[in-house]
Amino acid sequence: MKNFPKIETERLILSELREEDLYLIVEYLQEKIFSELTTNIPYPYRKEDAEFWLKISKETFAANKGFTFAIRNKNEQIIGAIGLHDEGSDKAEIGYWLAKPFWNNGYVTEAATAVIDFGFKELGFNKIYATHFPHNPASGKIMQKIGMEQEAVLKQHLKKDGKYYDIPMYSVFRDKD
Repeated sequence: MKNFPKIETERLILSELREEDLYLIVEYLQEKIFSELTTNIPYPYRKEDAEFWLKISKETFAANKGFTFAIRNKNEQIIGAIGLHDEGSDKAEIGYWLAKPFWNNGYVTEAATAVIDFGFKELGFNKIYATHFPHNPASGKIMQKIGMEQEAVLKQHLKKDGKYYDIPMYSVFRDKD
């Protein structure tokens, strides 16, 4: 795919991350909860972190290995992000974050539904999966709402702050047979 896709849903626009998004990304991710609930968002979150993430996102897309979509409202203001990354064997991992002021409005569910549809129809994936920390059950609920089922619990799969965590893994298949 040569040009980064743009997906529109009822309330959202999913599009490429832009340099002008970095200020808001840094502002949103200052809340420590993002570091606590994810494996890859540091605290404190600095401008250099956002610049590195933007660079990696562009490189991943250029290498045909993944898409990092900005989740935007209809005014095109970034409110979060959602990624779909090719893991080989016709499967991809989905991950997301949403700025705290926008929580509990169904935005991640709406964005993830569209990205999964894109992954199956446009990219031909057979399986899309996601994981979450056990202390983030809200993320697991989103996974269930978008049609994923818990496939496994990966024992002591992630280490964070010196502690090992059993990680639930959810998945959905192109053909649900």
